[in-house]
Amino acid sequence: MYTQVRDYALEHTRDHAGGRPADLGACASEKAHIDPDSGRSRDRADDTPDTGWPPFFSSLEIIMSLPVSAPDTKDPLLQPLTIRHITFRNRVMSTSHACGLEEGGLPKEAYQAYHEEKARGGIGLTMFGGSSNVSPDSPNVFRQLYVGSDEIIEYFQQFSERVHSHGAKLMCQITHLGRRGESFSDRVLPTIAPSMVRETLHRSFPKEMDRHDIKRVIQDFADAAWRCQEGGLDGIETLAGGHLIGQFLSPATNFRTDSYGGSLENRCRFGLEVYEAMRERVGDDFLVGIRFHVDEGYKEGLDFEDSLQIAKVFESSGTIDFFNANYGRMDTYVGLATHNMPGMASPIAPWVEKAGAFKQEMNLPVFHAARINDLATARYAIKEGLLDMAAMTRAHIADPHLVNKLKQGEEHRVRPCVGATHCMGGTTRPSCIHNPVTGRELALSQTTQPSAGPAKRIVVVGGGPAGLEAARIAAERGHKVVLFEAANQLGGQVLLAVKASWRRDFIGVVDWRAAELEHLNVDVRLNHYADAASVEAEDPDVVIIATGGVPNIDWIDGSEHVTSVWDVLTGSAKVQDTALIYDGTGRHAALTAAEFAKASGADVQFIAIDDHLGMEMAYAENVIWRRRSYELELSLEFNHRLLRVEKFSDGVAATFRNEMTDIETTLHARQLIVEHGTEPVTEVYDELRGRSTNDGVTDPRLMVEGKVTPESGSGYEVHRIGDAVSSRNVHTAILDATRLMTSI
Repeated sequence: MYTQVRDYALEHTRDHAGGRPADLGACASEKAHIDPDSGRSRDRADDTPDTGWPPFFSSLEIIMSLPVSAPDTKDPLLQPLTIRHITFRNRVMSTSHACGLEEGGLPKEAYQAYHEEKARGGIGLTMFGGSSNVSPDSPNVFRQLYVGSDEIIEYFQQFSERVHSHGAKLMCQITHLGRRGESFSDRVLPTIAPSMVRETLHRSFPKEMDRHDIKRVIQDFADAAWRCQEGGLDGIETLAGGHLIGQFLSPATNFRTDSYGGSLENRCRFGLEVYEAMRERVGDDFLVGIRFHVDEGYKEGLDFEDSLQIAKVFESSGTIDFFNANYGRMDTYVGLATHNMPGMASPIAPWVEKAGAFKQEMNLPVFHAARINDLATARYAIKEGLLDMAAMTRAHIADPHLVNKLKQGEEHRVRPCVGATHCMGGTTRPSCIHNPVTGRELALSQTTQPSAGPAKRIVVVGGGPAGLEAARIAAERGHKVVLFEAANQLGGQVLLAVKASWRRDFIGVVDWRAAELEHLNVDVRLNHYADAASVEAEDPDVVIIATGGVPNIDWIDGSEHVTSVWDVLTGSAKVQDTALIYDGTGRHAALTAAEFAKASGADVQFIAIDDHLGMEMAYAENVIWRRRSYELELSLEFNHRLLRVEKFSDGVAATFRNEMTDIETTLHARQLIVEHGTEPVTEVYDELRGRSTNDGVTDPRLMVEGKVTPESGSGYEVHRIGDAVSSRNVHTAILDATRLMTSI
């Protein structure tokens, strides 16, 4: 399928450009070409050991090959779709998810603004309220909405008016979690399920539902659907797979012997009664769909043929209007990370062919979401009849205006979803790794506004993510920008991050910004180590220091005997045959080095200060690294702090202290590789701050409020951002740049 997507994307760009796919221009990051047979990066494969990780075709390669062209009104994605009386203006949607912006179970201002931005950006349908609870014993465990009370209706009415004013449609997902809840959360009630089968992910032992529970929950679904209708929404869906309706459907979770268990007909009974009750409550002028598992993806669960039979039962009931197809299980972290919501470790659109096979057997429209990251893949799915609506949920978190850019002939300028799964890392906001505005719509704008004052001369020192974003926003605001980068290519630490076998798509964070700087005619100077003289020669009004950091190992007693992770990943230090790798951060770097060392043939022992692997990662990233640790047969040790290292024989002796017991242990190996974050590179900042009008001080209160406004007059201000301040991550570095530059 990935070859088909690639070939279709290239054919499509030829059709619309009148020739071969146009280049975006020479990005300073020198993005690799893709081998058409293997799907691997040709030039990266030359300097990276073979890890045995399966190759896949990157959506970013499709995105970055797209030409600048006039908008195409015949684009399959821009064609309308009508279901009953509702017409969606195009075939692009965002699926329901718990975005983390609810307040007391209600979609208030921040929640509505997040979805309104997608409507403003041209989307056809935005669904919201992932796992919105219909009953009090379906608890709020990951910041869902509560549709079990009439209190929510007025917020739905506000929400509908806002989204409809931009021409988009709006739907909510309603559900009962069943065994997927937690007995000690929210209202602290027992969870319920068709049978007493524990879900290991949420850890509850559910009560087996009796007929009173069944009758009550059916009514709760009907009432919740009515509240959505009263709120002015265009429709609802329920979530079947993994939730209560799906728990009745699956033989892995339904062991009942009454009329709600056993045969396929009996296992469908509860779900059918839910839909009959909802349809009776809302009538025929309201869309009602089901997010439905087309295959549970494990032998005890439903396979494709089982799911197809069940779907036909629901379709023939006449109570539903569409299927929203998903794949796999969600009762384990690995199921969520590799089946339901796959990230960059998975191929692009891994289940779209499966959804297409399902659609061929059904008469109702089929929607689908799972790593449809880019418009080329979405277009392929619609044009080839695999889907009726292409769900680009995380792509909209990265760029909520992607449909408008498509309509305006600027598909090549869409900020790409790189599949980092940063948006799945917490429950405070839908946080994109490289679009920090998403989830902060009340404080920041997705559209860069021109500067209200005169254009300034801005010098940015450093071409990592923070510096690139600062330069991009400054140029979009109309300022004259010069960017100095000491290396021969842009990217900073991102160039090390993509050394991991499954994180290649992360380069999109750099490639997109490099292309934007070219589009904006920013003066980018590579191989230029900036000092005070070269900065001041530009006669700047503002200087942005985004010089990043270097490995922080000087604190180690015996640091002269230590190899940094950077040394390993850049190839400046050879990996020895036995290596200790110490992880002092819980980030990606140490594990990337471990994978690199194992691929080089080294015997590796991995020691971490934390009590589990990948402590700072989103759960989806953490799962992939845990799986990789098994595949690599890594020797793992946790809760140990590195104390000192000494030269020993033909290697090193490293002493660690157990954080639980205070017992010290000395380990021997040919090499000790250490990851402990970075310390800021401040030479040019230290030179310039005393000459600046603000002494290099950035007031954090003004930074958060977006009010860092340099005064007019002689002299220049100096501001530091990203790892040039402290060792953090890409998201925070780009957020620093965004907050600072939107007010300058």
